[in-house]
Amino acid sequence: MTTLSSLQSWVDQVASHTQPDAIHWCTGSDAEYREMIDTMLSDGTLTTLNEEQYPNCYLHLSDPSDVARVEHLTFVCTEQEEDAGPNNHWMKPEEGHERVDALFAGCMQGRTMYVIPYCMGPIDSPYSRCGVEITDSAYVVVNMKLMTRMGDRSLQRIEEEGSFVKGLHSTGDLDPERRMIMHFPDELAIKSIGSGYGGNALLGKKCHALRIASYQARQEGWLAEHMLIVGLENPDGETHYVACAFPSACGKTNLAMLIPPESLPGWKVWTLGDDIAWLHLDDDGQLRAINPESGYFGVVPGTNEKTNKNADDMIKHDAIFTNVATTENNEPWWEGKTDGAPAIDWQGRKFDAANGKAAHPNSRFTVAAGNNPSYSSLADAPEGVPISAIVFGGRRKELAPLVYEAKSWEHGVLVGAGVASETTAANIGEVGIVRRDPMAMKPFCGYNFADYWAHWLSFAERSNKLPRVFHVNWFRQSADGDFLWPGFGENLRVLSWIIDRCENRVTANETPIGFLPNPEDINTTDLNISAEALQALTSIDHDQWRAELESVGEYLKSYGDRLPEALRQQQQSIAAELA
Repeated sequence: MTTLSSLQSWVDQVASHTQPDAIHWCTGSDAEYREMIDTMLSDGTLTTLNEEQYPNCYLHLSDPSDVARVEHLTFVCTEQEEDAGPNNHWMKPEEGHERVDALFAGCMQGRTMYVIPYCMGPIDSPYSRCGVEITDSAYVVVNMKLMTRMGDRSLQRIEEEGSFVKGLHSTGDLDPERRMIMHFPDELAIKSIGSGYGGNALLGKKCHALRIASYQARQEGWLAEHMLIVGLENPDGETHYVACAFPSACGKTNLAMLIPPESLPGWKVWTLGDDIAWLHLDDDGQLRAINPESGYFGVVPGTNEKTNKNADDMIKHDAIFTNVATTENNEPWWEGKTDGAPAIDWQGRKFDAANGKAAHPNSRFTVAAGNNPSYSSLADAPEGVPISAIVFGGRRKELAPLVYEAKSWEHGVLVGAGVASETTAANIGEVGIVRRDPMAMKPFCGYNFADYWAHWLSFAERSNKLPRVFHVNWFRQSADGDFLWPGFGENLRVLSWIIDRCENRVTANETPIGFLPNPEDINTTDLNISAEALQALTSIDHDQWRAELESVGEYLKSYGDRLPEALRQQQQSIAAELA
């Protein structure tokens, strides 16, 4: 129950429509979490993993038709289609409500309805925003406990503020034909039915913290971004915070949890967030960031001691695994794991390579952020952390240099708007196709990209202390297909150069696309990298970049009259300089 009449009224309306057998208001206590776990162990929703090797770890296996986000069934509902933009699937709000409400009618009969008050960001931060998710899934409850600040303290803030994002979820009957994820930005509301998968069911994550929050941020003057936040402390004790946006398969989580290599003694790296950043200007015009989440919902295949030791360590206790395989001694297993062998696959069958991978390629782990050995306590700081640099990145085997700096904030917005990656074997379709993913927000921006870019550009009018903007590419290859840069922990060398640029400690080579490092300013001590490779990593091919700017121009043109003139001018200016 609650003292906030608008919340109680909504809960009553939902209960009347969905007809649950019981209603449970979640407190967020550890005892409640344990009770939920025990309930799911009893009904088979969860199984206990090897308690000696993986204490307090559990396995959940999804319906095979419900294992990923469903972008084609995800809608942004605005009165005018152009407000949602060509970057979203659109539906009128009245139609959206009518269609999804028909699916919710009586859907919770025989089930418990859970009411989850939660806070995205530190409870006492002015930058945080609250929501309430109603769900009939205990699996959602325990994941929201790990992923957000959930329970009584959040409810207290909601009652004090009187406002919250409404999220209604039901697993329904898991029929893919009766699955919809609907967003109503003007109402700060989300309705999701027919899926138990985290990206569709944990409504505090992508649905609230990006799609609804990006719209909210535009109204209120801040940014909700698909960015990691990492703290970098150099041997002199100087710490800088960097926010980075990368499309999938570009090393985002690995960078967030980077471990300094032995060749760079004295450096420390702190993880504040691996996926989402909310960015606000403080009273002095400094851009500050909070991580709205308090846990990780990460892709587990490929995780091991070499690729990401911090992640490998943090999922060895107090974790929930979804759709991984298990070994003979009941340890979780996934492709890329360096020990053990799969015995039972992610569908609960005896493993047979003829049936495909042992773990689903999108199998997941959920853990509290405090499990991470490199976790920074400043992730709970109400004031957030000051951002020195914003870094965009993509996977380009030829075009993009290792790193370059935008010439201005406006140029940096163009760099972000033009972010692209080449498809890999992990993508459906042809390998090597360039796909635009502006600011890595293509699936997550809750309104028209043209208006989103205009909002980004507006920050230059509000502050003269904005962070510098950079672009990185760890994936340059030689003509033989070999990577020119070692990547992983060695990427700290590039971040070190970025910090040096922010502190004006090094000069750079000005080119039409931005400022490139002088080769001698990239620390290559103890690296097996040739002078020729370093030269290739710190130079550009004008012919390739002329074609790239033309492609970016065509992409921007697809947003029509709403495209900000300043962005068009940036593109034309650089194209002319390259010509």
